[in-house]
Formats: sequence, structure tokens, C-alpha cells
Amino acid sequence: MTHLVLLGDSIFDNAAYVAGAPAVIDQVRSLLPTGWKATLLAVDGDVASDVGEQLKRIPEDATHLFMSVGGNDALGTVTQLHSPMPVPMMQALRALADIQVRFAKDYVDILRIVCASGTPVVCCTIYDQVPGLTQELRTALSIFNDVILRECVRFQIPVLDLRFVCTEVNDYSVASPIEPSYIGGQKIASRIANIVTGNTLNGARCQIHA
Repeated sequence: MTHLVLLGDSIFDNAAYVAGAPAVIDQVRSLLPTGWKATLLAVDGDVASDVGEQLKRIPEDATHLFMSVGGNDALGTVTQLHSPMPVPMMQALRALADIQVRFAKDYVDILRIVCASGTPVVCCTIYDQVPGLTQELRTALSIFNDVILRECVRFQIPVLDLRFVCTEVNDYSVASPIEPSYIGGQKIASRIANIVTGNTLNGARCQIHA
């Protein structure tokens, strides 16, 4: 029995933003073969450090994990990024580096727990084509994606890069532009289903690093 589990934030837990249309979890279920299961543990608003609580609820028969987290961590830095105080470029870069280090610690802590479960996992990057997102904020967002990609390579975890999935304006919700719409959710669900049904995770186990 194949049973996939969605972990993370509102990229997966997007029911509140699709105006009654199927959410990502519903779309994933509709694409899976008969008899396969999908469980939503992702929680709208959760940050990387919150995923530990989600991991405690993973069903015993889970066979595949998908984790999309980091967007809310990035969102929490917006006020700091918009600080009006002029500073030298190197000082600004130091502030960005501090933000990256904090996120990396939380993200690596979660990867270690995920890997310890022994269940194959795919991690997602944070999409960056959100309507209205400035180039400056897109650049700042790249420091979070750098952590995700670097650490997933280090832990030998496959990555679903959502920056190449949600690329159009209508992929984002009119209720909140940082959330996936029904259309964007459909694209995400299709990629997830293709990964699982294509058996690309068979035997793929991440490695725990000190």
C-alpha cells in the first residue's frame, strides 16, 4: 500500500485560499491509483521548526514524504528587510547571512528527523514568481532556497523545485498572492503524483549527517 504524506505549510495546506475548489491534498488524491492514500499533515502558517510536531503524527504505514517549508520563515523577515536605516553594503549582507544561518539550523534539524524516519522524502524549494514580489525580495528569498538546495544535496534528498512549477500569475491565489491557487495547486499535485507513480523514489533513502 502506497501512502504519501504532505508536510510543511500552506503550499500544501491551501484549502483556505481556493474558494471551495479542490486543495492540493484533494488534487493529489485524485491523481493517485486506486487504493493509494495521501495524508495532509502540513499546517498553514507553520515554519521549519514547527515541522517536528507534524513528524510526530506520521502514519506508521507512510511510504513517501513530501515537505514544503521555508516560505513562512522568509515571510517573518520582511519587516527586517524593509528597515529604512541606511547601512553599508557589507553590513546589510551580514544581516542576510545571519538570517540564513538561523534558517539553516532549523531546516537541518528537521532534515535529520525526517531522515531518521527511514521513509523516502522529497523536499520543495520556495517558489519566487509571486505576483508583486520585487526583485529585491526575490534576491533575499534566494538565501532560503540556497539552504534548501545545499542541505538536500548534502543529505542526498531529491528536490522538487517549485520555482519551475508555479511560474504564471494564475498559479497564485487571488485571496492571498503568496498561496497557490487551484491552478497552481494542480501543477504541484501533478508533479507529486508523477514522482510517486513513476517510482523515482524507490530505494532513495536520505543520509543522516552530523
